[in-house]
Amino acid sequence: MAADTPTETAARERTEPTTATAPTARTGVLKADAIGFLDALAIGLNATSPAYSLAAVIGPLVVLVGVHAPGVMLASFVPMLLIASAFHYLNRSDPDCGTTFSWATRALGPTTGWLGGWAIAMTGVLVVGSLADVAVGFGLLAVGADGLAGNALVREVLTVLLILLMSWLCVRGTEASARFQNALVLLQVVCLVVFAAVALYRVYAGTGSLDAVRPAAGWLNPFGAGGSALTGGLLLGVFAYWGWESALNLTEETKDSANAPGRAGIWSTVVLLATYLAVAVAVVAYAGTAYLAGRADTEEDVFAALAHEVLGGWDWILLLAVSTSALASTQTTIIPASRTALSMARRHALPARFAHVDPRRGTPGTSTWWVAGTATVWYVVIHHISENALADSLTALSLLIAFYYALTGIACAVWYRRRLTQGLRPFLLLGAGPLVGAALLIWLLAESVADMADPHNAASSTAWFGLGAPLVIAVFLTGAGVVLMLVRRMASATFWRERPGTHQDAP
Repeated sequence: MAADTPTETAARERTEPTTATAPTARTGVLKADAIGFLDALAIGLNATSPAYSLAAVIGPLVVLVGVHAPGVMLASFVPMLLIASAFHYLNRSDPDCGTTFSWATRALGPTTGWLGGWAIAMTGVLVVGSLADVAVGFGLLAVGADGLAGNALVREVLTVLLILLMSWLCVRGTEASARFQNALVLLQVVCLVVFAAVALYRVYAGTGSLDAVRPAAGWLNPFGAGGSALTGGLLLGVFAYWGWESALNLTEETKDSANAPGRAGIWSTVVLLATYLAVAVAVVAYAGTAYLAGRADTEEDVFAALAHEVLGGWDWILLLAVSTSALASTQTTIIPASRTALSMARRHALPARFAHVDPRRGTPGTSTWWVAGTATVWYVVIHHISENALADSLTALSLLIAFYYALTGIACAVWYRRRLTQGLRPFLLLGAGPLVGAALLIWLLAESVADMADPHNAASSTAWFGLGAPLVIAVFLTGAGVVLMLVRRMASATFWRERPGTHQDAP
């Protein structure tokens, strides 16, 4: 008998009981065909928060590798593209909004899948508050409210309100969210292009106000600064690219769900590469390495300072780009966590209430508000622990990202293992590519853990329990995940009776 198509398989498993998964009627069923390819592409781009990511990493990156910062951004693209390809092909076989959770469960087993799903959910918890805080701060600067931007209480209150507003927009409907994201991505890209163009024009015209240096082809060589510097730079690059897979978390709500979300994820990384290279070259050329290195301890201020240097009275353009970037990402970062929780719940890996979908809007209201609430509490608590705690929380994020990205690459090779000897194309696209991407990320993960274990290392701005605070945060969240997994398994072992399998309908 012929195998089901990917879409038929996914639809059946979301509506029909199986041995291990039996969602009730309408439970966990999202609104189909709510968005198209371009909507998914916009969401994938906005989830990475390009302007904010550049503002956050460009200073530390220049400290590590100097003028080779654009080259490191280019090198960071390689594992991202390989993993994006793995996401694409796994999604063609199993278009599930839980992405890594679903794929790792089927390829590697329930326990591994559960931990992958937990990692995705926790990335949202860690970063949503920070993104909303940046959106508020740069938004206030863009409108000239510098005094309010410097008031910690005002920013905290506005940040919490913004998280709630973005969560409400997520619940209101995927179509409304997509329209909002389309407008934000266009505004953000236009602002970045204007900034980069003006900066490079002033470099070549000799009208810059800083120690400008003309770009050279050697800047694209990521190995120019040496091995250890490259390792640290790649870690920052992975953070800068992270988020494109949000397009695939909307796979069940996207037209042509087996193909469009995966293509949107891949094209997101390509567009990001072009954007990052253009802006990184412009920033390094205009400001010079000494100026950027001097700003490395206050990463968020890099673009705030450069905005006036490059654009003068039009500095609000760049400030608006960063604010828009963080605002868009605040919303899109909620999507992967909420959809993953939904996918986990309908397969009994989480309590059934997380699988509730609003029957009119077709959105996962319960899981969305849980993610928003947890992220808000995390932001408020961590913000009051120390002034560096938010930065440490973001640094810890890189460990979770590297883990579930690498897990996806391995799952792809295992899932399609019987196809790898059937030709060069399957071997490269379904096996070698994803495994190389996973190996690079595992290497970066190991290097990152070693760096964060030393509280005096630059990767750790605070020491907790004799270790770098980011590592402590990552270990705490991982331990909490293991405990919750064991508790859930004792409450309902249905999910853990699933057995890994192999799918043969590879493209």
